[in-house]
Amino acid sequence: MTTPLTTRPRALVRALGGPRYAMALAVDSLGTGLLRPFLLLYGMTVLELSAPATGTAMAVGVVVGLGCMPAVGRWLDRGARSTVVAASMLVRVVGVALLLATPVGQAAPFAAAALLLGVGNQAWPAAHAALVATVSHGRERDAALAAARALRNAGLGAGALIATVGLAGGAPALRAMAATTGLACLAAAALTWSVRLHARPAAAPAGEDLPAGPAPRMGGLLAANVIYVFCLNVPEIALPLVLVTQLHASPVWSAAIFVANTVLVVTLQVPVTVLMSRFPRRTVLALSGVVLAVSYLGFLAATQYGRGWGAPAVAAVSVVCTIGEILYAGSATALVTALAPAHVLGRALARFEVSTGFGLAVSPAAITALAPHGPAALWGGLAGATLLAAGAVATGTDRGSPAGDRPARAGSGAVAAE
Repeated sequence: MTTPLTTRPRALVRALGGPRYAMALAVDSLGTGLLRPFLLLYGMTVLELSAPATGTAMAVGVVVGLGCMPAVGRWLDRGARSTVVAASMLVRVVGVALLLATPVGQAAPFAAAALLLGVGNQAWPAAHAALVATVSHGRERDAALAAARALRNAGLGAGALIATVGLAGGAPALRAMAATTGLACLAAAALTWSVRLHARPAAAPAGEDLPAGPAPRMGGLLAANVIYVFCLNVPEIALPLVLVTQLHASPVWSAAIFVANTVLVVTLQVPVTVLMSRFPRRTVLALSGVVLAVSYLGFLAATQYGRGWGAPAVAAVSVVCTIGEILYAGSATALVTALAPAHVLGRALARFEVSTGFGLAVSPAAITALAPHGPAALWGGLAGATLLAAGAVATGTDRGSPAGDRPARAGSGAVAAE
């Protein structure tokens, strides 16, 4: 696959699933950005719930969302593609509707709404990756996954920016943004459903719904992924915590770093993924861990400047951290789709999403627990753990997986309208 082919917008849209699916991704991410970053604020401001009650409900939603992933994986392995993606969006529509119907002061309906939103948010990544892996192959698929991430980050960032401006309107504005999120998810689900993509399970024995054979275990890769995922919460949690509580810097620095991270991901995710396509995916994933570990050590050094130069130094190092994040995002899911045989792609992606969701769930607690013990404990601990994870990725082999880092077999099944 040549570089010009994988970087042309029209080719990327086709490899992503076509114009309607690309539009669905844009609409869904824009709507999600209006509510997802502010769900805690919605519970506390609009519904007048306590912070612990709101946070607990959201955490339970994430955990239950992870619990549904085995069922999602088996559904995907029966050949469903656009149906599963659309279903994940529709579950969020129901969650938003329940959220809007929740009376002030009622924690139980809010918890139910958060649960549905969590299920939809957890099911979407695996379903989306399976859909892309069905319509594109090899390195073209890697570029398509990267393009989807760039598009989604742009939509989430734009939605969050609009919501931030609208927060001045108070509770009515938050309700309006939630309603808009529901409508956006509904429109995105309709667009996705219209794609009507289905992959016939490969090599299914006669009289059986699913082909025989387990999904690759990928134990080392999944364990390493839990550590890698911490990088996604560094700009949102670790850096604001360090800048405000340790360096006593203005919150403007945290906002600027978050915006810079979003812009870099949107502009560089596809070019960097294509540039690194000359190397094995496992090598790139291990390299991303090294880059992330170096950035964590850079944050440790930057905090030694204290007030004055500390905040600019942290901002500069954050660029290195974002490059590591881009390398990780461009290789991790692509490696899973390359390792998994076609008939167990859904289950493999579901397991990978469980490890990702678990990492995202525990990283805030781990970061906030390490931070009070000083920069060395926080950044040194993260650097050491990430280097160990990178070593495990570089040297690991996955039982039950195709040997080596071959082009994906996930799209080998025939594709048909549902």
